[in-house]
Amino acid sequence: MLEFSARPDNQPVFKPVENFEAPTLETRCSAYSPNGTLFAYTQPSCVTICEADTGRVLFTIPVGDVFDFQFSPKGTFLTTWSKPTKLDDESGNWANNVTIWKLDLASSAGVSIQSYLNKSQSGWKAQFTSDESIFCRMINMHQIDFFKSHEPGQKAIYSINVKDLGQIQSFKMSPGKNPSLALFVPGSKGKQSYIQVYSLPNVKTPTSQKQFFNGESCQFTWNDLGTSILALVSTDVDSSNKSYYGQTTLYLLGISGAFDQRIALDKEGPIHDITWSPTSREFAVIYGYMPSQTTFFDARGNAIHSLPQNSSNTILFSPHAKFILVAGFGNLQGNVDILDRQNKFAKVASFKASNTSVCKWSPDGRYILTATTSPRLRVDNCVKIWYANGSLCYVKEFPELYSVDWRFQPLSDFPPIKGLDECCTPDISAVEYLAKRAKISSAADKPAGAYRPPHARNQPSEPVRTLAQREALQRKKQVPGAVPAKKAIPGAVEPAKPQKQQQQKKKKGEEKSQPQKQEAEAGVIGGVISYEEKKIRNLLKKLRAIEQLKVKKENGEFLEDTQVLKIQTEPQVRKELASLGWSE
Repeated sequence: MLEFSARPDNQPVFKPVENFEAPTLETRCSAYSPNGTLFAYTQPSCVTICEADTGRVLFTIPVGDVFDFQFSPKGTFLTTWSKPTKLDDESGNWANNVTIWKLDLASSAGVSIQSYLNKSQSGWKAQFTSDESIFCRMINMHQIDFFKSHEPGQKAIYSINVKDLGQIQSFKMSPGKNPSLALFVPGSKGKQSYIQVYSLPNVKTPTSQKQFFNGESCQFTWNDLGTSILALVSTDVDSSNKSYYGQTTLYLLGISGAFDQRIALDKEGPIHDITWSPTSREFAVIYGYMPSQTTFFDARGNAIHSLPQNSSNTILFSPHAKFILVAGFGNLQGNVDILDRQNKFAKVASFKASNTSVCKWSPDGRYILTATTSPRLRVDNCVKIWYANGSLCYVKEFPELYSVDWRFQPLSDFPPIKGLDECCTPDISAVEYLAKRAKISSAADKPAGAYRPPHARNQPSEPVRTLAQREALQRKKQVPGAVPAKKAIPGAVEPAKPQKQQQQKKKKGEEKSQPQKQEAEAGVIGGVISYEEKKIRNLLKKLRAIEQLKVKKENGEFLEDTQVLKIQTEPQVRKELASLGWSE
């Protein structure tokens, strides 16, 4: 466990938490509580609860085979999902595997307030309101029940049942003081799909609703105030047959029902990422085939600004909503741009974070965490901390890294950031990492030298000339007016003359002069190309292309991966030419 903390003087401290003892047994998952006061991790027979400030173990919850868990918004409750087990083989009944625990810090114990069965690892999490007074969970595929959090074992206080519409695929509780619940019912057998929003506690009828065709799954994203929600609806199959990967559509709904609409996007292709601004007044969408388009919309879905098209698929607002991170991760190159939202989206910094699978802003909005984790990538697993101006501050490498996150700290603890002039002193780990990468890069850029066949090695080397220079030199050696000497390929049979031209020469006899005979003979030989000569020509074309790419590389131009691989084939091309008898 490492602690990444920022201080008001803008100088971070990178150090292990002093009193934290690393677990010796298998740990499947770990997480901070949303308010940053607790830290929990799993063990084969229990879940351990620690104090986040000191790393000291507070108590353990005796529950085994926990594969996942989730804190409530204030860290008062913990919901765990364990591996489902049968009570007995004869009856076929299953034991409850999901438990909601109240974390009693006074008595240093976890108290079970409710348990239920959910064999699937999707849709099992109990969802709490922001004040933790009420939580809800799915009872079956058609019904969601609501309970009071501080009355264990009680019955549901109200329910939402959509059996007439279909089965609930996903649902999400809103943040904010006025809680609402959004749910999605996919269409089936020709029926429409539904997005419904209910305001608690009046759940008899939805306050906002959107219905449409072609929807199989839905991902909800609330704004921080809980007043509007984005619904990213996707299908596995594109009905227009334009995309192999299905179709995505974005909808915007308000909790009061004052507006609900489909967001119009002006470029074809999938939606890569969506995010709300912390102000809840605008949101951003990255969409379209690469290079993708990034557009910002106001709270009513009106486009307010678009960035130039770029290869990006990730967008994140900083906690103060001043800076915007736009990046291309996954199968993209890892280029990261930092924009200043308060200065007309001006680009203020850029850096490259290749092979990134995790990217998050720090709670103070001054640092960016990037990480390469397993099992997405099992090599070069590490954590990197960058200052917002693109300078690398800290690096920690791991044999295998599975998860990494910032500990929550209130935004009120940090003053608003004004600019990127100030910067922290890089940790020694960042200095050593950059020096090592520079050494590797310089070694990779060093030219390997031209291939020399075995018989030409250990001999004085001739001046290095490009293929074009060697051909120009060969042309200079030819005598003007003389018939060019033809290249003889060792072991190759001289091609025969065409029968038609031989008959014409017999008819003409000896009327033609000797120079004319030589010209005709040269033309015949040039018109019939042997297999070996064809192969030599093709190999020489490849060699010319390689020479051009090498010149581009020396001039500092960017090369694609395929072009770099083509340069690496030069020794093989020269070897094939040598085997065919060609020499420079």
